[in-house]
Amino acid sequence: MRCGKMAAAPGPPAGSAPGAWGGVRRRCQRLLYWVPVLFISSILSWSYYAYVTQLCLLTMTNIGEKVVCLVAYHIFFMLFVWSYWKTIFTLPMNPSKEFHLSYSDKESLEREPRGESQQEVLRRAAKDLPIYTRTMSGAIRYCDRCHLVKPDRCHHCSVCDKCILKMDHHCPWVNNCVGFSNYKFFLLFLAYSLLYCLFIAATDLQYFIKFWTNGLPDTQAKFHIMFLFFAAAMFSVSLSSLFGYHCWLVSKNKSTLEVFRAPIFRHRTDKNGFSLGFSKNLRQVFGDEKKYWLLPVFSSLGDGCSFPTCLVNQDPEQASTPGGLNSTCKNENHLFPAKPLRDSQSHLLTDTPSWSETSAKAEKGKVGMSNPALTMENET
Repeated sequence: MRCGKMAAAPGPPAGSAPGAWGGVRRRCQRLLYWVPVLFISSILSWSYYAYVTQLCLLTMTNIGEKVVCLVAYHIFFMLFVWSYWKTIFTLPMNPSKEFHLSYSDKESLEREPRGESQQEVLRRAAKDLPIYTRTMSGAIRYCDRCHLVKPDRCHHCSVCDKCILKMDHHCPWVNNCVGFSNYKFFLLFLAYSLLYCLFIAATDLQYFIKFWTNGLPDTQAKFHIMFLFFAAAMFSVSLSSLFGYHCWLVSKNKSTLEVFRAPIFRHRTDKNGFSLGFSKNLRQVFGDEKKYWLLPVFSSLGDGCSFPTCLVNQDPEQASTPGGLNSTCKNENHLFPAKPLRDSQSHLLTDTPSWSETSAKAEKGKVGMSNPALTMENET
């Protein structure tokens, strides 16, 4: 009987071990990103126990004071937790499909050498998009990781590895990008966490002093009440500066990234290019319905892909709008660009033609013209 050779067991595919290790490393990184959130959650849980149990139920003797403090505390606590939850678990918005390069455009971009050929690909992809900002060299803002033309105020987050609409910053304390979809929630989180800490410090102060001066018996509550005051006072100082800074950003219609690098429009750099005046800047974040301003529910205006700006009209390359529509105004009566991709809920953008219609009209008289500003530059 013939005996054939035993087939060798197939070995692991090349590169599988490094690939598996890379997957484990990424999972570990994702878990580590939650450590700051767990820290805040732990502090919040302990503060609930210390204030409700040790201070209100075991230390306070006046029934009326107990009731008032417990009711007010739980209102601040619920608003704090609600806004914090929404900031963490609201997914950042990414550019819509209109900004992504088509499959053929991506192939052309990869195939062609850098130069006029690639400029032509991006020129063709961006000609009908409502984008007014450029890179420092005057090129179209293109992301080579997401393969898309970046909308105004959109940036690529290296942690999330995605382009985020109106990105402000990536916050480790919420393990999320703060951008168009959750910036209002982030502001409310700062506001309610500050009020939460101030309320605790104010109502805990008299008992802190009594324990400090041995005016109360030395019980288990002493440690909790004294440390609770120190923690609340310390967080109040840091939160007040951070909240004040973001209030200033809202009043100027800026993001944290735009403070460090002013937006560059096709005609010039302007750090206040998106500012429409205090009232309109505030409404752009909180919306027109004032009943929703203090609640962590989404009410911001627009779609995150395009924004009103007072500088569009000064751009010689910008498509013209019907006569009489744009007029020179002062203070808050700025000129607005055309509407964004989808119908915006923003009243700031009403009574203007759609951007696609405006672009179509402008293109009729510009056939064969090349735009030297439309060059490709990969930036994150």
